Amino acid sequence: MIRCGPFLYVLFPKKGFFRPFMNKSNNMASNRPDVSLEEKLTQLPSNPGVYQFRSKEGKVIYVGKAKNLRNRVRSYFQGRRPHDAKTTALVTRIADLEIIVTDSVVEALILEDTLIKKLRPRYNIMLRDDKTYPWIRVTNEPFPKVFSTRTILRDGSRYFGPYTDGTYLRYLLKTLRSIFPIRSCDLNLNDQSISKGKFKVCLDYHIGKCEGPCTGHVSQEEYSEMIEQMVQVLKGKTRGLEKFLEKEMRIHSEEMMFEKAAKIRDRLEKLREYNGRQKVVTDDHTDRDIVAFSREDDDAAAVILKVREGRLVGKQRHYVTGVLYRTDEEILESILKGHYAKDQFVPEEVLVQLDPGEEFDLLEQFLTERREEGRARIVVPKIGDKHKLTEMAKANAGLLLGELKLQRMKRAEMAPRSVQSLQRDLRLKNLPRRIECFDNSNFQGSDPVSSMVCFIDGKPRRSEYRKYKVHSVEGPNDFATMQEVVTRRYKRVLNEGLALPDLIIIDGGKGQVSAASEALRELGLEHVPLIGLAKRLEEIVFLDQNETLLLPKSSSSLRLIQQLRDEAHRFAITFHRSLREKQSLQTELTEIPGVGNATAKKILELFGSVRSAREATLEELREKLGKKRGSGVFGYFHAQESGTNLVQNRESSEL
Repeated sequence: MIRCGPFLYVLFPKKGFFRPFMNKSNNMASNRPDVSLEEKLTQLPSNPGVYQFRSKEGKVIYVGKAKNLRNRVRSYFQGRRPHDAKTTALVTRIADLEIIVTDSVVEALILEDTLIKKLRPRYNIMLRDDKTYPWIRVTNEPFPKVFSTRTILRDGSRYFGPYTDGTYLRYLLKTLRSIFPIRSCDLNLNDQSISKGKFKVCLDYHIGKCEGPCTGHVSQEEYSEMIEQMVQVLKGKTRGLEKFLEKEMRIHSEEMMFEKAAKIRDRLEKLREYNGRQKVVTDDHTDRDIVAFSREDDDAAAVILKVREGRLVGKQRHYVTGVLYRTDEEILESILKGHYAKDQFVPEEVLVQLDPGEEFDLLEQFLTERREEGRARIVVPKIGDKHKLTEMAKANAGLLLGELKLQRMKRAEMAPRSVQSLQRDLRLKNLPRRIECFDNSNFQGSDPVSSMVCFIDGKPRRSEYRKYKVHSVEGPNDFATMQEVVTRRYKRVLNEGLALPDLIIIDGGKGQVSAASEALRELGLEHVPLIGLAKRLEEIVFLDQNETLLLPKSSSSLRLIQQLRDEAHRFAITFHRSLREKQSLQTELTEIPGVGNATAKKILELFGSVRSAREATLEELREKLGKKRGSGVFGYFHAQESGTNLVQNRESSEL
């Protein structure tokens, strides 16, 4: 048992990790002082596991694995040990530590990759996910469907890919459907629905593209066998399938079943035609992946070539960020972990361009455990055909990295002139493609609200506008309001892994900017550019400069900033006005006995306004609100009118 802060980590050998338990006896450790970082370092075990470094704000900033947690974690804090610039910056921000002990280093490696993808720590190498690329899905049904998708559901379906080349994906699906007559419909097929005769064959059956499983023309066993053959093609294992089809065709011919033999012959010919289009790169029939990458500055691009039975059947690519202070070995390790931690087929051999170093044996063990059967080997070829393959993959990675840089240049060129001018005038490091602007609104200090508007490439993105009711501020305190709203906004951005803005604009002067800056600093986002727009002279306010910036009134930069400010102001005012109107309307209605918020809302929806409800007849109110409630509303309004008339009569008699 190990205590880390308010958590107890208890080892469950069968589960392979420590489960955290809240220390309920001290109510989140409130009855005893928190364990300091120095004390935790003295209590570290020598087991393998995963460690997480946290900043003083409580955010995880780095996740790592270790064969020996005690030695690895303590090495960060040994002053005699040299560190690169990134590790030095990391150590200065470490305020707390958490560990998870595992049974093996391989489990630690898998858990590390999972936590990095979930938490996205600032100081880890990030392998960009292929979420935008399509996969081929084989559904988990009695009669499976096969189609392309960009959404992965954990429902037992099998996925193959991702496919970075959409043209090849369409060709592959078209080829598969021409070889295997599988269904393309969305019917819920099972033995019960088929036996009841609920369905009829469609056009695909009549033109030979489907064998009609919906009406029982093909059994579930025969259909499943066809799906498994298709899966073999998707895996690139076509050699054994060809032999199987040849044998089936011969058997049907000998049994004088020439029609079935002809169908298998046609399927075999199309399969051989598909195989003929695959490039043969090796003489042997070993399944292997070739992994290589190219790096420049803080970016890297990786290419994985897939060779199955000697044929090049596919290519996958990944972009990697945060590699500036990382070694080539660390980049390769991250690529292998990130790629094969998903539902990827692990081949017998993985060719790499360099030796992963001290992690070689661990990565081989990791790949072997991910492999369906047999041992996986990591090979670093120096000469021969395999070396040529790694060089080919490396050349492809270089082209991919160049393509990434070219795309960035094109995006920069495509940015509106106002955005480019804003970068120049404010001397921003990056092009402010995404700008977020905040404004506050209140009425004599009551009901304070705020708004956030978002512009991308100089145009409003209304789907990303946000409005806030202020919770922790009472009275007209613009500074505290701004600090609360900025904190709430970017705390959620960090928790959900959303995109950070390239520039933040505050509608206000030095005080509001200082409040927003304090909120960003507490979240570790002090690197995000922040400015304010003072209303009196339309001055640009900087936090770290005493002098303000006055842009020419004809400047496109100033017009863009003013447009953002005006849009944020409009959005905040509209929200504040709607809240006040809603409160005033519902307050009047909820004074009626028996009418709560829900009924008041219903009355407004039915009649459109309080005045219309007041002018409605008793029959209309009873019809729409019910006999009892309608009578109550009618009696309340007319009692008010009677009281008003009585007062008027008394005043006139006194006169």
